Formats: sequence, structure tokens, C-alpha cells
Amino acid sequence: MKTFSAKAADVERKWYIIDAADQILGDVAVRAASLLRGKGKPIFTPHTDTGDFVVVINAEKVRLSGRKEKEKIYHRYSGYVGGHHQDTPESLRARAPERIIEFAVKGMIPRNRLGRQIIKKMKVYAGSEHPHQAQEPELCQPC
Repeated sequence: MKTFSAKAADVERKWYIIDAADQILGDVAVRAASLLRGKGKPIFTPHTDTGDFVVVINAEKVRLSGRKEKEKIYHRYSGYVGGHHQDTPESLRARAPERIIEFAVKGMIPRNRLGRQIIKKMKVYAGSEHPHQAQEPELCQPC
């Protein structure tokens, strides 16, 4: 018996919507990362992008458990001297609420060329409106 290895041309991609309103950030991120990687598909191959497209809506209404809203810190560095910046989820939510979900999902996918290709299939929107109605996305129930 030969080992099956999926090719990029063999993959049939679907579109899913995840509504993040009043859900825990980690639960939303796990669901999105699993769909993006294609872990639930029978043709899953670790070195190939077999995942689906994911649209996350209501990013501004996602919840964080405990005291993470004020105590968690996101670090970034511009590359210049003195270019270290820190944000809390509270300040990031006021400025760019989509980034909270993007950071959480990005931490759950591989850190290589495949991961950079996978993360491009995720679209995150702060409100409930999105421009992907033509793709006929289906609502992702708890996977």
C-alpha cells in the first residue's frame, strides 16, 4: 500500500465564516487554524496547503478570559533603535481589533513558507459585514 500525498491541484477549497462575537479568543483561533490547515480533511498532508478559506467576523466582540484584557502584552519591533512597541489587547482592540485574532491564529500555524501561504487564506473583519458573499461561505458551527 502506497502513502497518499495530496497535490495542490487536488484540493477543493471551501469558504467558512466564524462569528467571534462573545466567544473566547483561543477557541476561535483553534477553529480557524484547523480549517486553514485542513486538519479535518481526509486528504490532509502536512507539507501541502490542503486547507480552506476562513472569514472571521465580529473580531471586536471576541472575549479574553481572566485578566488578559489588561495584563497580556503584545510585543513588536520595528528594526530601528528604540523601535520596541508594546500593546495590550485593550489598546489593540481600540486601534485595530482584527489584529488580536490574526496574532492568535498566526501563532498556531507553521513558521515557514507553508505558514505564510496558509495565513493569506484568512480574512478578519471587526464588524459583521464582509465582502465575500459571492463565495457563498458556510457558517462554521463548533468544529
